[in-house]
Amino acid sequence: MGKDDSFHDYVMMEVFRDIDGITSKHMFGGWGIYLDGVFFALIGDGQIFFKVDESNRSDYEKHGSKPFVYTGHKGKDVTLSYWELPAEIMEDRDELEKWIEKSVKAQINSKNK
Repeated sequence: MGKDDSFHDYVMMEVFRDIDGITSKHMFGGWGIYLDGVFFALIGDGQIFFKVDESNRSDYEKHGSKPFVYTGHKGKDVTLSYWELPAEIMEDRDELEKWIEKSVKAQINSKNK
């Protein structure tokens, strides 16, 4: 995962502008995105990925989104439960807020299992 300050700055200052409680933290060459302390998204390689589980996966599949995959130990691909946020959702404030809420719930539910 590569660190991309310009995309991070765009997401934080434009896409998430005026959404209370959103913060970011540098991690593993990219960025972790939090809502009120709950890690729900990550930025890497100039893309943003939201937390996905069975409750919201179909939303991402309908848009042709793909999960975040990185090369791990010994060259093995590792797939995370974070899927690329579709561009049309990034540009639709009402939908964006719904997708954020679903991803936050997915993260909370994953911690409660």
